[in-house]
Amino acid sequence: MLEYTSYALVLFALGAYLLLDGYDLGIGILSLFDRSDRRRKEYNELIATAWDANESWLILAGVALWAGLPGVYATVLPGVYLPLVVMLLAFVLRGAAIELQSAAPGYLRGWGLVFGLSSLVASLCQGLVAGAVLSGLPHRGGVFTGDTFDWFTPYSVLCALGLAAVHLLAGAAWLQDKTVGTAHHRAGLLGRPLLLTVAAAGVVLALGLSLADPQRFRFDEPLRTTLFGLAVAAAMVCGAIAWYGFGRRPDWRPFAAVAGVEAAGLLALVAATAPVVVPPNLTVHAAASPHGSQLFLLIGVGGCMPVVLAYNIYAWWVFRGKFTQPAALTDQSPALTDSVGPSDITAAEEHTADAPVSRAPGDGPRAAVVVRRVLVTLLAVAAAAVSQDIFGGVATWIDPTGIAVFSVTALAVWIRSDRRSASAGEFDLRAAER
Repeated sequence: MLEYTSYALVLFALGAYLLLDGYDLGIGILSLFDRSDRRRKEYNELIATAWDANESWLILAGVALWAGLPGVYATVLPGVYLPLVVMLLAFVLRGAAIELQSAAPGYLRGWGLVFGLSSLVASLCQGLVAGAVLSGLPHRGGVFTGDTFDWFTPYSVLCALGLAAVHLLAGAAWLQDKTVGTAHHRAGLLGRPLLLTVAAAGVVLALGLSLADPQRFRFDEPLRTTLFGLAVAAAMVCGAIAWYGFGRRPDWRPFAAVAGVEAAGLLALVAATAPVVVPPNLTVHAAASPHGSQLFLLIGVGGCMPVVLAYNIYAWWVFRGKFTQPAALTDQSPALTDSVGPSDITAAEEHTADAPVSRAPGDGPRAAVVVRRVLVTLLAVAAAAVSQDIFGGVATWIDPTGIAVFSVTALAVWIRSDRRSASAGEFDLRAAER
């Protein structure tokens, strides 16, 4: 019974990731098709407060899968290494683009393009992985037996396009809820065409799954058929609510309805395929870890999920309401001049030069900075020691002397770079602002 609880944890984490990171990936893709620098900047600032918390659900899902269903982990990962690696690289570029588009002094359009393209690539890779798993990966006895490109099938390509459409729909619904002005108007216009696209993709993928999946669906079982029918009906009702809500108040209604569509779609998929996880015959029971590992998973990961959920809720509460572009930020950026005249920019620059510069919350006395960095170094030492303990005889090159040399060298380089930055005046906040 514990294995089904672990399966439920994996599904819950994947569902939360699909909803939360789905909308910010969708906003990133939407930014590719928006020609306004001002709106692209707005999209970036809108998700900068939540994208990293949203992605934490993917990590939790991976950990739960690894600890609870190692048979699935061992079978799926070797078969989809390539799209997963590309997806992770896209995440790295996307995170850098979000931060640099917000803080870099120039090349804003370039970082905006990186932000949009990396969002698109990550979405497509996720769809390729999902399509490969749903259509079955070659395996025998819990070991992947296929080739490097077995994940690339017509059905996985359809899944990639369908998942990108779902992310776009969630992104449009989120924009209607969180923005005002032209971004809000565009989101209302895009919602219904995207909803039709997602509905068409759902029908095509559902029909295609019966051809791509080597397992035989057991719709002759009354309970399975009932659950599947209820989930499909719930998805249709939520879709109708989203259709009515796009372009109308209250603005939160389309996103709530899209969340219902995604949850109902995931439940319908589980009702059709359970207990098989990897077609044609790898079931939850066969892929589960021993009883002790399952118990450890429920205590560890099950205890982390409420914490992550509480963090998401707190972040939503802090950044509740509509997003509005800070006036000073709008005036200072040369790329956002589509609604600001040259005289306004000059006035803003003069105002910025004369205004007192306040210290950032994280800038404390130098002693506090040194203490903080020493603590981070000690944490790195602890992590290295733990990794040595875990990998034991495999990672023998990480001996105590190596750890000490590595740590002292890192700390010395850190202190040296601090002194060099201080002598170059980089800690002078007023000069840095100018």
